[in-house]
Amino acid sequence: MTDSAPALTRGDEYIVFYSGGPYDGQSDTRISTDGKWETEITVIAAFDGKETQLDYISPIAKQVGRQVQVHYTWDPKDSDPIEAVEERNDD
Repeated sequence: MTDSAPALTRGDEYIVFYSGGPYDGQSDTRISTDGKWETEITVIAAFDGKETQLDYISPIAKQVGRQVQVHYTWDPKDSDPIEAVEERNDD
């Protein structure tokens, strides 16, 4: 058994799994535009009407049956700060 990376060609779909941060446990379907998966994903999320950019990095890809799955980890250092619930001034 080898640990080679799965192969994608242009137009192939792959499944993204998010780990950590506000998108923890969520998944998404992406399409490869260049025969590879993305090295970093930036997700735009709205919190209390404000848009926030969340960066997910360090992709780890694996082949599961005919499907390529890529797992990304939240990068709080390069993401916009997210205000803690207890620090909000919700009235």
